[in-house]
Amino acid sequence: MMSERQRKFREEYKADISPLYNGLLHIGVMYSVGIAAIWYCLTQLDGAGWEWLIAIPVFLAGNFVEWAMHRFVMHRRIDVYALRAIYDRHTRQHHQYFTDNEATIDTTREFRIVFFPWRVLITLGVGGLTFGYLASIIFNLNAGYILFITMVAQYLIYETFHYCCHVHENWFVRNMPFINTIRRHHTAHHNQGIMMKYNMNLTFPIADWAMGTTDLNRGLIGHLFNGYSEKHVKEELKPIIKRFRLDDSRVTLDGPQLTKEENETIDRGLVI
Repeated sequence: MMSERQRKFREEYKADISPLYNGLLHIGVMYSVGIAAIWYCLTQLDGAGWEWLIAIPVFLAGNFVEWAMHRFVMHRRIDVYALRAIYDRHTRQHHQYFTDNEATIDTTREFRIVFFPWRVLITLGVGGLTFGYLASIIFNLNAGYILFITMVAQYLIYETFHYCCHVHENWFVRNMPFINTIRRHHTAHHNQGIMMKYNMNLTFPIADWAMGTTDLNRGLIGHLFNGYSEKHVKEELKPIIKRFRLDDSRVTLDGPQLTKEENETIDRGLVI
């Protein structure tokens, strides 16, 4: 059940959305540009073979970058303009709008709080072109195009999975492998007691498993195919999760105010 605090924040946030904002235009441009870029790169490939293997390390590196950005930028206030803006948008807005009590949206105008602004896709494009160019010099053009394709595809997967985490319950999100896993994983991340340090992946929880920042106690395969199951949630976290699900009186815009004992419990078992 949504708390009064969350309800009030939602009302104020929605009232501040520009009347010019169009959620369908927002995602339409994002997906059109991303898919067009991938399609163009695919048409430029010339007999690519072994170069497709480059997608594997790029995917894994991207998974850890996704984790690190979430862990150390989105949930850590750094007084540098762009980084502070990311923190404010994520911790002080997204995590106030969504909790594990109510993590869904009702209208396309709320896409504003779910999807990244266009400038993120532009930044990714610049980074992808840079790394793609380097790969084309070190290896060949095919390698450069495939690296770029992997980076853009991973971003589109991120946005798609995140959207699936914040829509209302339906057959697809409950039964689709990987999506049902990340939906539970991300909803658990929105518990205001553990949100600052647990469940930082938003695509596949590989880095969370490797870095010990997961709320589950099981192996990698178990993480990837966990689905909605809460059977393996770490016992020491359950009291904190329950406490903050029922009472948000100790929650601020900058996260929960934890007791010394709660902080020790949260930090216990974290690798980083």
